[in-house]
Amino acid sequence: MSTIPQTTSQMIDLADLPVEQAFEKAIAQAVHERASDLMLLVHKDYYALNIRQLGVIRPLSIVSTDMGRRMGQFIKAQAGMDVAEHRHPHDGRWIYDDILEPGSDEDDTVDRAVDLRISSVPTLYGEDMVIRLLSRRTGLFDLNDIGLSKKELGDVKLMLDSPGGLILCCGPTGSGKTATLYAALNYLNDNTKKINTIEDPIEFAIDGLRQSQINNTVGIHFAELLRGVLRQSPDVIMIGEIRDHETATTAVHAANSGHIVLSTIHAPVAAAAVESMRSLGVNNHFLATALRGVISQRLVRTLDPERRVEFDISHAPQIFEPITHLFDETDGKKFYAPGAGDGHTGYDGQTGVFEVMCLNNDLRNMVSNGADTNHLRRAAHEAGMLDFKSNALLKVAQGKTSIEEVFRVIPAEYLED
Repeated sequence: MSTIPQTTSQMIDLADLPVEQAFEKAIAQAVHERASDLMLLVHKDYYALNIRQLGVIRPLSIVSTDMGRRMGQFIKAQAGMDVAEHRHPHDGRWIYDDILEPGSDEDDTVDRAVDLRISSVPTLYGEDMVIRLLSRRTGLFDLNDIGLSKKELGDVKLMLDSPGGLILCCGPTGSGKTATLYAALNYLNDNTKKINTIEDPIEFAIDGLRQSQINNTVGIHFAELLRGVLRQSPDVIMIGEIRDHETATTAVHAANSGHIVLSTIHAPVAAAAVESMRSLGVNNHFLATALRGVISQRLVRTLDPERRVEFDISHAPQIFEPITHLFDETDGKKFYAPGAGDGHTGYDGQTGVFEVMCLNNDLRNMVSNGADTNHLRRAAHEAGMLDFKSNALLKVAQGKTSIEEVFRVIPAEYLED
């Protein structure tokens, strides 16, 4: 039997507002709390509005079934979606302007346009809706700011400075792959190169890039756009995702022809990206000659420096023994935990935890000869790659995140010895 959940002090009251004002208030609160997604989820007796904040879902409001349905119809109408169709998944887009900050007067709206990417899908009790929030005023991404260690930053720049080759970025949905790709493009965007991107969708418009968007409705897919872009004399090509054989093989051929090609692919760790490319039918030898490196990543929440709680671990220095050679003078002296309370989680941002696998001659020969993921990962580690465990421990030692957050985000199998 379904019951309506109790509201909490962290939730907002939308019950007595007209639908348009209720949605405005929900969006404003989501933007204020730096949420990446706003979700309208249907249950038997009510609708729940949730947000994804720093990678974690939390409730925002509870509304009646009638209010939820009308809000869903309002969103679909504004996003150019078919309001009469409820049986099939749908996508839409809405540029939402003039966000009213929570607690401010109606005359205090500010130009904080947000690009809303809306997805609806039918469920047991009706349509669920997830809205991705993309700020159109987001500054340029910088390789120095995404969480790479000094060694990894040097490795990534070495890859990008190559005269050509394939650079892959992998990780689960929401792991920051897009931010890493844009940071790489920003690094390359020095007005001396022609840079083309093929995206689904274009998330951020950046001056100096020639950005194209796929359109599945009219049959314009990654592979078709890639063939067209290669006739445009590019120096750098960014492909939003490699999903099929044709895109994979064309990307490899382009990289072997002297283009810098950046893309994402689904793989759990850096070395596994090779198996993912093989599964799409890419020839081992061509892949070995094209591939410059792989960046695998996860996002962990960063501790609020004003709230974090410290624990002295001077009596157990062996905790960080494997990574002490990476320490600065102040690292590794203490553990930190989130200082939660008063509705605060104790975290105030996110940063990346990475594996950066640069291909040397030995690794290239292993790829060409069909070596599996475990052998490639072991050889990369021996060649100096920092694995997820070392990277995560380093961020804990630096006080940037907590050990609890590391175990929440990174699978235990990658934290074992």
